[in-house]
Amino acid sequence: MILTRLPIRSARKQLDASACLLCQWRSFTTTYPRWDEKKEIPSTAPETPSVLDEAPRASGKKVEGFTPKPLDRAIGLPNPPRVGENSGIDTRTLKQKRDDFVNWDKHLEKRKQLTAAMSKPYYREWSNMKYHKGKSFLAPPRIFKADRALYFPNLTGRTLEPDSTLYENTTPILQGKVSVVSVFSGAWAENQAATFASEKSNPGLHAVVRKNKGLAQMVHINVEENYLRAMLIKLFRPSLRRKLPEWMWKRYFVVQKGFTDEMKESIGILNSKVGYTYILDRECKIRWVGSGPAEEYEKDVLVKSVSRLLEDAKATSEQKRLEQSAQQYWDAAAAKKGSKEGAAKADRRA
Repeated sequence: MILTRLPIRSARKQLDASACLLCQWRSFTTTYPRWDEKKEIPSTAPETPSVLDEAPRASGKKVEGFTPKPLDRAIGLPNPPRVGENSGIDTRTLKQKRDDFVNWDKHLEKRKQLTAAMSKPYYREWSNMKYHKGKSFLAPPRIFKADRALYFPNLTGRTLEPDSTLYENTTPILQGKVSVVSVFSGAWAENQAATFASEKSNPGLHAVVRKNKGLAQMVHINVEENYLRAMLIKLFRPSLRRKLPEWMWKRYFVVQKGFTDEMKESIGILNSKVGYTYILDRECKIRWVGSGPAEEYEKDVLVKSVSRLLEDAKATSEQKRLEQSAQQYWDAAAAKKGSKEGAAKADRRA
């Protein structure tokens, strides 16, 4: 009799196999598409180039046959100005200066700045004056919206006041008022800016400013980065005072440093030999800008834009006044009610 012994699988092995299968089922997951979620399709529409991209500059590729076009978008800085910014004074400590000196990235950044300064053609800005007397763009036909407007930078410089010995900031002067700001460097640019804002060229603008003396003002910013020329302006300050009314003395700034090329380009100053005129609202936002010599329609738009901003400022001030009056009324009513309740409690106790 031949007996055959079949191998018997242990229960432990069966349990292990079943346990492994259970783990496999536990680890197995399925995914399904969620129909309520829409896939975001990236926009492939190219960004519309700005009018300033086509304008001639002091550096870069030389432009031939340029014709200025109306400015189509707001220009300026994204952050509001603060007092003390862009003073041109190095406020770093000795440790920070040492750390920057041994920082290779700082060296590369400084090298790029020096390369850009050295590669700028000396006569490029003068040669660009042949295109419409240096006019970089035409003024927009209407003011920029407040929610899209960008900011004018804070600058520091000496004013024409006799007792002015320190550098003053432009932001405290510009805040809270509608300002017509003329930015120029040299007599040629100053004459161009005067075609927009001088009393001889635009008497209607001065009439509006005089009528709203507490809300409107005119500011001149003379950018002179050359040390010798700045000293000449300092020597001739008495003659400048005689040309301007006394209320303009503290609103005439001579800026020597802190006004970088990046800041100039961000606010549309593409040629330092050209004058530029800005309208700023009470928050130092650029609402309108013109360049070069003024066209006739640009003068009219300038006056209308200032009048429009003054109307908005008056409406905002009136609304704030009414809100303050209402708040004072309700505060007084609440105080009176509290005093009556206190008197009634005192009577009941008595």
